[in-house]
Amino acid sequence: MNLNTIAPAEGEKQSAKRVGRGIGSGLGKTCGRGHKGQKARSGGFHKRGFEGGQMPLQRRLPKVGFSSRVSRTTAQVRLDTLSAIDADVIDLLTLKSVGAVPENTLRVKVINSGELTKSVTIKGMALTAGAKAAVEAAGGKVEE
Repeated sequence: MNLNTIAPAEGEKQSAKRVGRGIGSGLGKTCGRGHKGQKARSGGFHKRGFEGGQMPLQRRLPKVGFSSRVSRTTAQVRLDTLSAIDADVIDLLTLKSVGAVPENTLRVKVINSGELTKSVTIKGMALTAGAKAAVEAAGGKVEE
């Protein structure tokens, strides 16, 4: 294959509309714009969503909801979930590997809910004050 033999696939390229080239072309006189009206004029256009002066749909409808981007990447883990994990040191990667938190999680906070039945070391996670006390009471420790 040579550079001078490369060609686009059949039907890939279409020739441009040549408007205003006589009645036989099918695009003469009004050039496919019809008769009169805003869209027939040069520069005649309106904004997307414009409804002729009527209040547009996107302004008639109420603003609803908000989704925090932080909450998409932050997860909460209960103490009893930590008890069920078969590891001495628990960090974010451990929680992801056992499926306790989603894969896109960046931050984890341990909350004081349920009971911690074994001693574990918690690394690189935030804890509530009650959760921290419960971990230390069970003989575990918290590392930053």
